[in-house]
Amino acid sequence: MQENQPQDIENDDLYEHHRFTASEGQEPLRVDKFLMNFVENATRNKIQQAAKAGNILVNDVIVKSNHKVKPNDVVRVVLSYPPAENLLVAEDIPLDIVYEDDTVIVVNKPAGMVVHPGHGNYSGTLVNGLIHHIENLPTNSNERPGLVHRIDKDTSGLLVVAKTEFALAHLSKQFFDRTTERLYYALVWGNVEEDEGTIEGNIGRSLKNRLQMSVFPDGDFGKHAVTHYKVLERLTYVTLVQCKLETGRTHQIRAHFKHIGHTLFNDERYGGDDILKGTTFTKYKQFVNNCFKVLPRQALHAKTLGFTHPKTGEFMRFNSEVPTDIIECLEKWRTYSENSKNIDLE
Repeated sequence: MQENQPQDIENDDLYEHHRFTASEGQEPLRVDKFLMNFVENATRNKIQQAAKAGNILVNDVIVKSNHKVKPNDVVRVVLSYPPAENLLVAEDIPLDIVYEDDTVIVVNKPAGMVVHPGHGNYSGTLVNGLIHHIENLPTNSNERPGLVHRIDKDTSGLLVVAKTEFALAHLSKQFFDRTTERLYYALVWGNVEEDEGTIEGNIGRSLKNRLQMSVFPDGDFGKHAVTHYKVLERLTYVTLVQCKLETGRTHQIRAHFKHIGHTLFNDERYGGDDILKGTTFTKYKQFVNNCFKVLPRQALHAKTLGFTHPKTGEFMRFNSEVPTDIIECLEKWRTYSENSKNIDLE
């Protein structure tokens, strides 16, 4: 049976909600399963209903839910109403503003706050708060006002936002040219043996779990990524490291450290919410679970941000305090490590 022919999208007033390009290594996979791997919080039933309504297209042809996606296919979801992320609403959300002038604003984002609206998160984001705080923020090609970079929902720390078109272009070029300074603190599983080092490896969508990023050391998959690290503190079964980003890929630190066997502590998406290192004693398991409760997210904080001011040409560097949830978790590990040493000496 032949599939339906492409619809005239403009005449039917359909709006693109999602667009994904299958990787070159994509195994043939039903389009409903493919989209479930890509779209967070989507149910298979919703995706199948969209397919029944003729709202899923592969290479601009309407397909059924059992259509097999192949390498380099362009998969689109189009609906009769605009995506909620395009309907930006200003919200009076408290912002931790570290610095602000007429050109840029530096914000310390708390863990749990999404940077910009997207599927499943249409309000309460940093952008919702920013457009309430500042009128007429410049918009980039992704329709994300003022943003030149972002950090994950459950990562805390510093972001710079452009307040003018010139600042947006200037800062975007700095990030592209890798002239910015970005230092993160991360607590990772295991004892990182080298005091300092560099992790290199292309980062791209995992071929097994599309909500994860994977490292591809060889070949053409993914984009070039480099993370420099330095050990700050060894705490028996975990290590506190400082990471300096040379590139800024999605989930870069999370993917790179998982790749070298040191998944971030309590990083649920990458398996760090399991007890990956340590003993089998019940008391130890209880201790780790208590650490998870104190720090209910991945242990990652964007601590330092440096950039050249678009207007003055001055290089500016900002530092943020390590959040209390990470501090409390570190204190627990320090106490555990000291007690472990005392036991070893007895």
